[in-house]
Amino acid sequence: MSQSNGPAVESTDRQILELLAKDGRMSYTDLGRATGLSTSAVHQRVKRLEQRGLILGYGATVNYAEIGLPLTAFIAIRPIDPSAPDDCPERLVDMPEIESCWSVAGAESYVLKVRTTSPAEMESLLARIRSVANVSTRTTMVLSTYYENRPVR
Repeated sequence: MSQSNGPAVESTDRQILELLAKDGRMSYTDLGRATGLSTSAVHQRVKRLEQRGLILGYGATVNYAEIGLPLTAFIAIRPIDPSAPDDCPERLVDMPEIESCWSVAGAESYVLKVRTTSPAEMESLLARIRSVANVSTRTTMVLSTYYENRPVR
């Protein structure tokens, strides 16, 4: 007996998800051509995928260096006092430099993906994170990004 890890996705829906992951602006007409469905059938399927929570949103791939945020880092954090409430995501939510926050297993509790304008701003951000969340940090600076946000396979 197989166990499901989430909602089943039939092959045509998976194809639609793959196409939209590559190009979130793809028209229903183009999706229909690629899948062999009518435009209205594709529209209904996309709406259903959104309602089921399989499509969470649509976004642009941004060139962060060109908009003044050339420095990316991953910051692993762990509470200084392990008996304190686990509320780091709530404490850090208002820091716009933090792009993503993941709860992780291992020595650290969370990993943050951050973007800043300079090493000095990164240093300031690290100090604010430590102070606001009462955590220790371990930082990995990104030197180059070869690919990111790859589409679903």
